[in-house]
Amino acid sequence: MGLELDQAKIAEHGDALYEALRARKTLSPLTARWPEITIADAYHVSLHMVNRRIHDDGEVIIGKKIGVTSKAVQEMLDVHQPDFGYLTDKMMYPNGGPMPISEQLIQPRAEGEIAFKLKKDLVGPGVTNEDVLAATEYVMACFEIVDSRVQDWKVRIQDTVADNASCGLFVLGDEHVSPEGLDFPSLQMRVYKNGALLSQGLGSAALGSPVNCVTWLANTLGEFGISLNAGDVVLSGSLVPLEPVVAGDEMRLEVDGIGTAAVRFT
Repeated sequence: MGLELDQAKIAEHGDALYEALRARKTLSPLTARWPEITIADAYHVSLHMVNRRIHDDGEVIIGKKIGVTSKAVQEMLDVHQPDFGYLTDKMMYPNGGPMPISEQLIQPRAEGEIAFKLKKDLVGPGVTNEDVLAATEYVMACFEIVDSRVQDWKVRIQDTVADNASCGLFVLGDEHVSPEGLDFPSLQMRVYKNGALLSQGLGSAALGSPVNCVTWLANTLGEFGISLNAGDVVLSGSLVPLEPVVAGDEMRLEVDGIGTAAVRFT
C-alpha cells in the first residue's frame, strides 16, 4: 500500500472532490488526471475530503460504509473489490421521510443493505466473524443512496475510494434486531420502487454474508490504524443492484427476520 501522492497532491484532489460535492458538479476521473494513484493514496484523498466536511461544515462521523461488495454492483461499476467510506450525521435521514436528493446529490442510485450498530470497539487485524457478532448491538434494514462526484460514474477502484466510497445519504429502519441466531447468508431482501417489486437479494450477495463484510472492514481499517468504535453504524454493502432514482420516486424494502426501511425522494 505504497503512497505515490505527496501531501500537496492529496490536499489538492481532496479539496476538488469536496468542492464538487458542495457545488453538485462532477469531475473527470481522478485516475485519468493522476494515473499513478494507488488505493492507499485514494484513501488519504478521501480522508482529506471528509475532514473538510468535519472542519468546514461541522459534520460528525457516526460510522462507516462498505461498498462494492456484491457481484451485481461490481459488474455494474466494473470495480471488483470492496472499499470503505465514512458516514456523517448529516448523511442520515428519517425512515419513511423525505430525502432531498435534488438539492444534495448529483447522480444518485439507491441500494438495499443491512446495517450494524456496534456496542463494542472492533480493532483489526485479526478480527473474526465471531468478534463482529459479539460486538454488534443490533442490525437494521437500510437504504443507502450512493452518489458519485465522478462524471457518468466512470470509476475505477481508486476513483470511488477517493470519493469517500461514493457516499451519498442513507436511511435506517426502525426495527432493531439482535444478530444472535440470524442466518445472515440466507436473509432475503425485497426492494420496491413506486409500489412495484424491483429486485430481490440474499445476504450471501455481500461477500458471502454481511458479517464477512464487517469483518473485512475491521481488518482493512486496522491496516490504516483506524478502528470501528462502539456506537458506530456500519452499512455492510448492497444485496441488490443499484437503482437510479429521481425526485418523486418512493422506495421500500423488506428484510425477512429484520424489518423494513422506506424513503421518499424530493
